[in-house]
Amino acid sequence: MVAPLAAPVRRQLAQLLRSKVAGDDAAARARQIWGAPGPRWFTPADPVWRVHADASMFVGGLRALLLQSLHPLAMAGVAGHSGYRSDPWGRLQRTSHFLATTTFGTVDDAERAIAQVREIHLRVRGKAEDGTAYAASDPHLLDWVHLAEVDSFLSAYQLFGPEPLSPAEADEYVRQSGEVAARLGATTPPTTVAELGRRLEAFRPELRSTRVCRDAARFLLLDPPLPLAARPGYGLLAAGAVASLPGWARRELRLPPPFVAWDWPSLRLGAAGAGVVRWAMGDASVATARRRSAG
Repeated sequence: MVAPLAAPVRRQLAQLLRSKVAGDDAAARARQIWGAPGPRWFTPADPVWRVHADASMFVGGLRALLLQSLHPLAMAGVAGHSGYRSDPWGRLQRTSHFLATTTFGTVDDAERAIAQVREIHLRVRGKAEDGTAYAASDPHLLDWVHLAEVDSFLSAYQLFGPEPLSPAEADEYVRQSGEVAARLGATTPPTTVAELGRRLEAFRPELRSTRVCRDAARFLLLDPPLPLAARPGYGLLAAGAVASLPGWARRELRLPPPFVAWDWPSLRLGAAGAGVVRWAMGDASVATARRRSAG
């Protein structure tokens, strides 16, 4: 009795998620990414494939945006050029398409996507509120964006994924994700979890709360561009993203500080949110890719 009743809900939720994350042409994009013949950088057995294919990326993506916003120059570039308020779903769709193409797509498609992003970065430049100049092509800023993403995606998978990576697999995930970052212009991306931690710590003196980063956090956490019916589910993902942030980042963003009585249920909410997304989306794309890879 439950399965027939749940099936329409699952289809509707999957359709909503795909339209928001991948756009109205999600089916065509998926056919190109998963179905195009040709060699790929990664396989279904690789940690980077497993992490980026999982529903925990929904939590990790929110966490990454919050963490990245603490670099004033990176946030100035986002506020000035990304249209995250006027076109938040468009920005998400472009980012998710890039991640999917470079992780699961053919080498030719991945290299084409990287070249397009590098060209866009050359046009993104300006000045932060304090007058400091920034450029999206700056290798130092690319380093920060990459470090925050890798730390967030890995943290979310270890907390909310179906099975945590082993220490060796986690190191391999960090190394593999750095291959794309290096092609984008980042300098010597880390290759182990320990090195990732040291590199993040080295950025701490540059990170601070600004008006625009707090505005972005409020927009992401309190006023997402979603219908009221979808906000409770989004709230589960947001709770997990906040609870998984390091304490210093939460204090800078003026979010609730680490507190066991708050964090434990928030982490459970994040796991529930990722579980609902995983249930709705299923693993058809990953399973199909595995069969093709095996064949």
